[in-house]
Amino acid sequence: MRQFLKNFALIAVGLIAGVAATIQLSATAQQQVTQQSTQLPLDELRTLSNVFAQIKREYVEPIEDKQLLTDAVKGMVSSLDPHSTFLDKKDFSEMQEQTSGKFAGLGIEITSEDGVVKVLNPIEDSPAARAGLQAGDLITRLDDKPVRGMSLDKAVRTMRGTPGTKITLTVFRKSEERSFPVTITRAEIKVQSVKTKILDNDIAWVRITSFQERTVPDLAKKLTDIANQDPKLKGIILDLRNNGGGLLQGAVGVAAAFLPPDAIIVSTKGQSADSKQVFNATPAMYRLNEPGDPLAGIPAMFKKLPMVVLVNAYSASASEIVAGALQDYKRATIIGKTTFGKGSVQTVRPLTNDSALKITTAYYYTPSGKSIQAFGVKPDIPVDQNKDGDPDDVLITREIDSEKHLRNKQSAEDKLIKDREQRRLEELQRIEEKNAKKTPEEKEKEKNKKPTELGSADDFMLSQAVAFINGQPVKRSSSKLE
Repeated sequence: MRQFLKNFALIAVGLIAGVAATIQLSATAQQQVTQQSTQLPLDELRTLSNVFAQIKREYVEPIEDKQLLTDAVKGMVSSLDPHSTFLDKKDFSEMQEQTSGKFAGLGIEITSEDGVVKVLNPIEDSPAARAGLQAGDLITRLDDKPVRGMSLDKAVRTMRGTPGTKITLTVFRKSEERSFPVTITRAEIKVQSVKTKILDNDIAWVRITSFQERTVPDLAKKLTDIANQDPKLKGIILDLRNNGGGLLQGAVGVAAAFLPPDAIIVSTKGQSADSKQVFNATPAMYRLNEPGDPLAGIPAMFKKLPMVVLVNAYSASASEIVAGALQDYKRATIIGKTTFGKGSVQTVRPLTNDSALKITTAYYYTPSGKSIQAFGVKPDIPVDQNKDGDPDDVLITREIDSEKHLRNKQSAEDKLIKDREQRRLEELQRIEEKNAKKTPEEKEKEKNKKPTELGSADDFMLSQAVAFINGQPVKRSSSKLE
């Protein structure tokens, strides 16, 4: 079994770069797939050849053969679903960087807002943090190139580069109503995926930002440290908000840290024999490069402590595997918002030394056999991120909102899709009416409001998780948009 698992690299690429859970098949499995291939459709291939020749002869300017064929492959694969893609040299390299937790760049977590890049969080002690970038800053230009109209992936690639090289960002800071340039020198960024601290009332807060190669051993060490610091712990909060995924072994290991040995964490089912797998809480299923069992030293208290898992719409893929497993076993109470709903598995199959095909090969299922594809993991207690509600929820796009998303095989989606569209229209109208009644001062105050830092004293959702563990009332979300 151990040798078999060495042939598998299970990856869930982060939400910003495209959420996925991935299996990399061995050369033997690739050969089996090739042997099983159906006969190529000659008429369609002739059409492709004719189109290629016509473009080469008549397009307004010359195009290299490699570019045309690469774009043709990318179009073919991307037409399947939101998570299947052809990985060229750059894409393949970036995926490997993400899973290792090391990359060369600026050190910022970003998303897209109104066509520009928004800073979610500068990574501690990174070039971006040292340059003074703040959460909520909008990046409008990268060197001399405007960001508007640029895909988020391209923006990420532009900001990454060789350590020691420089890039100038044009930043708009809402709180100061001004734009200014910031020149930053790229460096190697080492992302620490596990963050912990002890809150008041002997409650441990454990935040996992992504599932990387070091996540499971780092979690084991930090849980041990917490237990030594406070042997009287009375609860633990596992924070998976904004966690778009990572290595599936990491997800299996994190769930295993809190569940009984051998407990089933997740299963996968697809067309090929290799896609039908069951992953349980055993070292062979979550151990990567380290010898022995990375979870062996974790104090037994973490199997029994009252537990809350915090999730939101940006908790996806591997995060949903952990939340789904802990919910199914009733090991933890899930608090927050419905997760993204990415319940499919992608196989990364190397094609050359520097390119690969990432293709959807299976659905994954929680221990009870439930598929969360498109629907997500619903919280046991829905709670808003902000004390006054989350009006931005209406703008959040989940898996079910994508036209090409895979359909859930267990439950019909059409009614939910229509309901979401209707509720979105109603919510947008309500927000518009509410905004019309606001005074200029209220609008200015709202415009200057900074994003809540997760884990801070102002983190409302976290405060409700603490209240739950302490046996106090929890303010449930009144939002109708799930």
